[in-house]
Amino acid sequence: MSDRLLVLVRHGQSEWNLKNLFTGWKDPDLSEQGLAEAREAGRRLKAQGLTFDIAFTSVLKRAQHTLDLALAELGQTDLPVKRNLALNERDYGELSGLNKDDARKKWGEEQVLIWRRSYDVPPPGGESLKDTLARALPYYVQEILPCVLRGQRTLVAAHGNSLRALIMVLEKLTPDAILKRELATGAPIVYRLNADSTVASVLDLA
Repeated sequence: MSDRLLVLVRHGQSEWNLKNLFTGWKDPDLSEQGLAEAREAGRRLKAQGLTFDIAFTSVLKRAQHTLDLALAELGQTDLPVKRNLALNERDYGELSGLNKDDARKKWGEEQVLIWRRSYDVPPPGGESLKDTLARALPYYVQEILPCVLRGQRTLVAAHGNSLRALIMVLEKLTPDAILKRELATGAPIVYRLNADSTVASVLDLA
């Protein structure tokens, strides 16, 4: 039986995470802590004896840099990598680049909380989690899942909300449950899938 391996890892802390800014499709790089988290992700995967055949990431440098550093720890810097904006973070629209405290002053704490924690209410000019799922899931089904089911060991380095889209399907979570799902930066989640694409086992390396 082939090893239907899928590993998801959220990028390490970015410079804007550190500054408490809404990031979305903006493109800051990793902070010093984020660089360390990305390397640690690679070390944790290596400690499990895992290697990969293919990797996927977004078009944003914090996810790409996380992937590069993790692969360097694994000694797999020549791994084929596919980059696609379908795996980008949720677009926060007019909130992008704003300090979260400043956004609360401008729109009110309750409204900002609704934008951040509701499933289908987008911020002005941006995407809801539902919108993010609508672009990430087809890409997963058409591009990533077939690799896994063929037995290609697959690593995905992406973002909190685009990964929630994949986790929602893998773990059969409701919209309410996925909103509550916290993903640690730089902490790999290791899935092994059955032939019908359901989850056989999951191991969180946080």
